[in-house]
Amino acid sequence: MSQWSFTQGVFWLAYLAIVFFALKPVLTQLRSTKIQHLVFGASAALAVLWWFRTGIYPGLEIHFLWLTAMTLVLGWRWAMFSSLLALITITALGHSSWADFGVVGVIGSVIPIALSYFIYIFAFHKLPRHLFVYIFVCSFFAGAACISLKMFVFSMYFSGMELYDWRIVSDNYLILIPLLLFPEGLLNGMTITILTLYKPDWVKTFYDDHYLNQ
Repeated sequence: MSQWSFTQGVFWLAYLAIVFFALKPVLTQLRSTKIQHLVFGASAALAVLWWFRTGIYPGLEIHFLWLTAMTLVLGWRWAMFSSLLALITITALGHSSWADFGVVGVIGSVIPIALSYFIYIFAFHKLPRHLFVYIFVCSFFAGAACISLKMFVFSMYFSGMELYDWRIVSDNYLILIPLLLFPEGLLNGMTITILTLYKPDWVKTFYDDHYLNQ
């Protein structure tokens, strides 16, 4: 997945456009020391986590996302920025190719962040506003759903671009989804549980009045 193609160029433009329009309304907030610490700290943590990956075929590697927790903590706009910085870091260090930067950005970051925020909004408006619902649905379930969707969409991309035969994708990538559901959900769920207990002011989407005072 290192040779440039028209499709990769389209993904590049789409990814940068999405991040630009996401950040444009909030860039002035970066002056805040608290936001700087949270955003850049999250970026560093994501870069380290994404560095550890495994796989047999290039491009079919698997790793934890942790983007659901980042979305709940930072909000979807800053989560986009943190994931962008993390992706730039691992790409600059040679752990991913620049040709695939847009593909990985859209499928591996934008889609999981969008799904995480959608599940959060749905739960906030349609489900009881309870701490258990916030932790289990918005973080644990959302985390598991995001890694499933990300891997499924990547599989469609690999197959549609004829980078790998569907059987190779299915036997070496899709088959691993069930093994990652619980660990990914647990990672996000534990992160949000600890932060809401000890640092609730760090979690942008957590409101005491809604989740604790019902």
